[in-house]
Amino acid sequence: MLLTGGLKSLLPHVLRRVIRCNRLGISNTSGMAEGYKQANVVILHKSLADDFEKFCRANDGPLPLLHRSQPGDWKCLSLSSDSDIRTDCLQYRRYEHGACTGSLKSLKEYSEQLKDMVTFYLGCSFSFEKAVQNAGIPIRNVEQKCNVSMYKTAVPCSSVSPFHCNLVVTMRPIPESKLEAAVLATSELKEAHGAPIHMGDPGLLGIQDLSKPDYGDPVKLHPGDIPVFWACGVTGVEAVISCRAPLAFTHSPGCMFITDLKNDNVRSLRGGPQVHCISQDPLHFSIVSAEAAQKIRTLETLIGVDPGERGIVHLQRQDELLKACLAISHARSVLITTGFPTHFTYEPPEENDGPPGALAIAAILQALEKEVAIVTDQRAMDLNKKIIEEAVQLGILKKPVPLLSYQRESADSALMFLCDNGNPGRPRFDHLIAIERAGMAADGNYYNARKVNIKHLVDPIDELFLAAQTIPGVTTTGVGDGGNELGMGKVKDAVKKHIKNGDVIACDVEADFTVVAGVSNWGGYAIACALYILRTCEIHDRYLRKAVGFPQLSEKKGWLSALPSVSKEEELLKTLVRHGVRSGKTASLEMEVDGLPFYNTHSLMIEKLL
Repeated sequence: MLLTGGLKSLLPHVLRRVIRCNRLGISNTSGMAEGYKQANVVILHKSLADDFEKFCRANDGPLPLLHRSQPGDWKCLSLSSDSDIRTDCLQYRRYEHGACTGSLKSLKEYSEQLKDMVTFYLGCSFSFEKAVQNAGIPIRNVEQKCNVSMYKTAVPCSSVSPFHCNLVVTMRPIPESKLEAAVLATSELKEAHGAPIHMGDPGLLGIQDLSKPDYGDPVKLHPGDIPVFWACGVTGVEAVISCRAPLAFTHSPGCMFITDLKNDNVRSLRGGPQVHCISQDPLHFSIVSAEAAQKIRTLETLIGVDPGERGIVHLQRQDELLKACLAISHARSVLITTGFPTHFTYEPPEENDGPPGALAIAAILQALEKEVAIVTDQRAMDLNKKIIEEAVQLGILKKPVPLLSYQRESADSALMFLCDNGNPGRPRFDHLIAIERAGMAADGNYYNARKVNIKHLVDPIDELFLAAQTIPGVTTTGVGDGGNELGMGKVKDAVKKHIKNGDVIACDVEADFTVVAGVSNWGGYAIACALYILRTCEIHDRYLRKAVGFPQLSEKKGWLSALPSVSKEEELLKTLVRHGVRSGKTASLEMEVDGLPFYNTHSLMIEKLL
């Protein structure tokens, strides 16, 4: 029996010959024939071949197709010079009617049946291990001399009858400081599954226990390691099980076919994918292209101007817009709140900064087919209902947004509002956004910029943001322009130091992300634009859909039409004026917001953002 130490440097044709002679005392091919492509193998009756190829094309993250053979063709000249698929995998599995009925060292005894069968060779993540190591990243399963861990997930693949199954993933522990390097090292290697499809808490994929892989071996994480998941070709095994074919064969997971093809040289991607943490509980990282990230930073810079000279530059933190929008992009259901009753001597007391930004966010969320609702003060329900109805008529919203109110009735009211039956494991919303919403100060009161207490006009919606901090998987964003808005507690020290009356008015309630803008509506417009940028970013879109299915490029026109425009915002502001909603700074019922004219100020900002 050969010792395994030198296998990594053996040429593929030599390794295949050794495997053919059954002279290896190893259980998997990870780390072998370094720098050469390895392949998952699926062998099906020819009547199923066309549908399986379509299934691979529809799920090319887990199933990158390297080669499809002719029926009965045991050789594969496009991948190897002298191979025989009946003998050249370490181990095979036999499936009958969807059940695994045996492990085999050779398929030669099935030569007659194989004459009517087609072999699919599918890319494998073992192929990228050398590139990952070259980037200075340890491969823990190779260090621990075991097979990689593979898990069934709760993520459905795109079905092509009779193939329907969930995605299978490999997990490799990666030091947190090396996450971006791991993405860079693998993202161009499409035939080896490309970039990761998830980084962080395995529960977000439906994986309950990392110590119990469905295939392969458990791999130990070192302190500081993050579990990183790649789409896996063993998805093909699950597809074979799902089709319940009378007879099928696959490689045994981890026992790959080794090809003669060298891995593509990985180009050093200048400005390649970036990694950002978007949640601590559960731990969750997202990825975005450098180009998309730079566009969103440009949006952040544009809205960061300070026409009111309030000193908001001191409240700004770089990449808050980017991280907020990455979190929103991953969300399924979003709750928005707005409403700042600064004009306490008027009816209605609301200002017109906030509602337009809130509706701009709601519009893009509807276009992206996310659930969205708005929560506001009970006393302002009728006003907001009318505004929403007119926003639908103006073409700003596709359909009315559900309008909710919140009152504190007991200690667990906020939890009951945010979660089914108050169960933190079943939240109704996974992201909360406050935009120009009056925020509670340290003394429990609510203040306008002039230090006037308006608590009697404000429902305690802050409690939802406080409760969200205790619910795993719920993140929050606050959008403001003065520091007294809900969510600005994250920068309250700067508010107290740099904003007029900040020591009194500063909001004490934090959001996970704070988007600071010269006018809060601009923050809403920027969020809408950033969400569009993310959804049209191929790298982020692939990560969102876990590399299964196809990009929804046909929807792009609908997303674009959902963005704010000068004409839509002009008509919306006219609607607000007609309902008596006034400019924040001047209480004027003119075409202005925060004392700034709509024409050539707000209209110009919208054009710049677009």
